[in-house]
Amino acid sequence: MPPAPARWRRGGRSPVPPRLLQRALLVAAFSGAALVLLVLLQHHHGHKPPNPSTASRARAFSDELLDDSPPVERDPEVGEAALAGDGAGAACATVERMGEEAAGAGHGSSERASLRVREMIRRHFELQERVRTLPANEFCKQGFVLGKASEAGFGNEMYKILTAGALSVMLNRSLIIGQTRGLYPFGEYISYTNQSFTIHEIKHLWRKHHCARTYGRDLNIRVDIFENPPETNVLCSDWNSWKDPIIWFDGTTDAVGIQFFLKNVHPRMKAAASALFGLPDSLDARPNTFGELMRAIVSPSSTVQAAVNWALKGVNPDIVLHMRMLANKPVRARKAAVLCIKRALQICSIKGTPRVALVSDTPGFVKEIKADISEFAEVLYFDYKLFTKTSGLQIVGNDKPLDFRSRDWGSAPRWVAFVDFFLAAQARYAVVTGAHRRVGTTYAQLIAALAAAYRHGQEPSGANFTFLSSVHSNLLVDGLSTQVGWGHIWNRYAGPLSCQRQPHQCALTPLLPPAWWDSKWQSPIPRDVRRLLEYGVRLSNTGEVDEKHLVSHCRLRKDHVKRYHVLPPYKNPGRT
Repeated sequence: MPPAPARWRRGGRSPVPPRLLQRALLVAAFSGAALVLLVLLQHHHGHKPPNPSTASRARAFSDELLDDSPPVERDPEVGEAALAGDGAGAACATVERMGEEAAGAGHGSSERASLRVREMIRRHFELQERVRTLPANEFCKQGFVLGKASEAGFGNEMYKILTAGALSVMLNRSLIIGQTRGLYPFGEYISYTNQSFTIHEIKHLWRKHHCARTYGRDLNIRVDIFENPPETNVLCSDWNSWKDPIIWFDGTTDAVGIQFFLKNVHPRMKAAASALFGLPDSLDARPNTFGELMRAIVSPSSTVQAAVNWALKGVNPDIVLHMRMLANKPVRARKAAVLCIKRALQICSIKGTPRVALVSDTPGFVKEIKADISEFAEVLYFDYKLFTKTSGLQIVGNDKPLDFRSRDWGSAPRWVAFVDFFLAAQARYAVVTGAHRRVGTTYAQLIAALAAAYRHGQEPSGANFTFLSSVHSNLLVDGLSTQVGWGHIWNRYAGPLSCQRQPHQCALTPLLPPAWWDSKWQSPIPRDVRRLLEYGVRLSNTGEVDEKHLVSHCRLRKDHVKRYHVLPPYKNPGRT
């Protein structure tokens, strides 16, 4: 894009001596000639070609994003603001530049890290499965972590279960999945590993082995609520030292809560978190932890799997597009998403006619964008009305959407979101996520994470799996500042290092959402700076943690203990 024309500010005129005027004109002439020569030399030599990597192939496609934008988005000032982040020493970065730093290189190392974590998780759950058969003197010494979810938004609630699974690995405790009136959360649509426990089962075994009477260990739960900053012990306590039989880390509705342990002041806790999540300042080599946990803990119910098979007809999609539109159908979001799919095709080097699956909370948007994508790909989506009429299958559950949730979740029956989810997780090469407002919801994060987990370790190498975010230009007028909320994947990039007035962006996206601001181009918004202070964390404007202040804060505070009895405490009749 040509440089913006220089702008001069005119002031009041004052008399200039003729000799000074001649000298000024002479200097201006020489300066102009030198400037012309410099421009010609730059044009002749051009830029150095990028390395032939995934990141460079991704950036090469950005020209098409610019060229296809509406005239308003190709305004010189808009383009210059966006491109300002591409140079060395730039004060801000585009979303695509941020994505290259976060996920553009080292995909192979990320896959290796994910497979290492997969093995950790496998060994952990195999060992914990034996707890059921332990003799009383050993069983009564065991510890457990409770994961309890309601049936609100699937992404948020599933993160509660996955957080408990992660904490059980970190603390070497068994996983309990909480039930409500004997039913698992979303139990009509998903199944859980039999290597986990239920509260009912633990109560039965506790009574059977007389753990309270014989071994003096009452069955209670210690609750730590992440969403309560003054009381949570996530940063200041060594949870390995907790003696309570059951621990419940409540309020973890996204990928952030469990990753707070990466900054825990106790080396043992920090090491356990780093082993499972990697180092927060090495995004490109971090494992796909939540994808691997979900692969180990959750699977679709038989009826949901049958619906997925009905929709796929034996062939998995190459690319999945997820669009969170909240009943809106903006043209720019649609155009940006189509371009992002084309970019995914280029990055993944897909030959022949690609197969693209569409998932959205807004059926009208699916119909519109399907027409655009059908020009270069085969398009499929789950038509639940046709499925209900022709498949002969029936999915038991809530057939009616909740009225107060219709705009949030869409107008389709609740079970459709689970079919869409597990259908999307069959993506072979890439997941693209876009939105009307906030990109990379917890639902989209888990789709990409599970799809990558299915691919990692497979042939051809799952290292080629790509997660992309389509961010249309209306969301980037003030940079990524609209991406508020810790459940959204670009929140950690929403601060002052995000360039304003960017054109459409199609950015490589990390499979493990970052929880801190340690990597390049990450910066917090003021609201998050204030929120972190409530946890005792002092952040700089660019997200660096004041470690000394955190240690001092933890020294001054005491552990907050909230404990509930699962079984009545044992009272020794020999004591008065």
